Amino acid sequence: MPPNRQTALRRPQAERRVPRLAALPRPVLARVEALAPGAWSAPHTHPWGQLSYAIEGVLQVETADGCFLAPPERAVWVPAALAHSIHNIGPAQMRSLYVQAGTPGLPAQCQVLEISPLLRELVLAVCGLPEHYDEDGPPGRLVAVTLDQLAQARPAALDLPLPTDARLRRLCSALQADPADARTWAQWGEAVGLSERSLVRLFQAQTGLAPGAWRRRLRLLLALGPLAAGTKVAAVAAECGYASPSAFITAFSAEFGLTPTQMFAAP
Repeated sequence: MPPNRQTALRRPQAERRVPRLAALPRPVLARVEALAPGAWSAPHTHPWGQLSYAIEGVLQVETADGCFLAPPERAVWVPAALAHSIHNIGPAQMRSLYVQAGTPGLPAQCQVLEISPLLRELVLAVCGLPEHYDEDGPPGRLVAVTLDQLAQARPAALDLPLPTDARLRRLCSALQADPADARTWAQWGEAVGLSERSLVRLFQAQTGLAPGAWRRRLRLLLALGPLAAGTKVAAVAAECGYASPSAFITAFSAEFGLTPTQMFAAP
């Protein structure tokens, strides 16, 4: 891919400041941000959970275990005390909910969640509350309903797990830099010092995905940023290594359950 192309899974350039808080003033604190293309936060932790939701644009959260991508109508849940960094692909309108640690029903692991139309409206309403909202009045009840709906949100397979083995990490970094690289797994094994059989077995054990499935998901996740920015499907398909737009759309639909047009349709 061209080196100046702004895509998912690439290091952006503009640093985003993370607020410094000793504690949350209420069980939920909302944050509203308009983010320039490529804004990012350095790896950090905090003692509360965080829902990172872009009502426009695509967000990427990175942890030691993988990357998590949230296109429109999805959000990334980050549990308390987990080191993570965040960046957005293209301009984004971000809505964050900082949630008190120990809130019942929320995921214990970092994951991408589906945001239903109801949950979307609840998040937007909570983002309109004052920082010290009335916990015993209507604002407190609104927050309680929002947390109930968040606990019921369905996970979405929009993550890319990363192996821990240094040799496989080198392979993954090379494929992230050039997702259209079509070398066989035997060739990759030779490049990183593993037999094909050992590479496949180790990759499956450490990521839960066969190498081919991992590479396919990588290519499709890399496509989210350009698609959100309005790049034509044909151009995205070619850069991701697909022989035709129809082959790309078929793979995209099989992986995510939606066509590119459906995923990026206005709510």
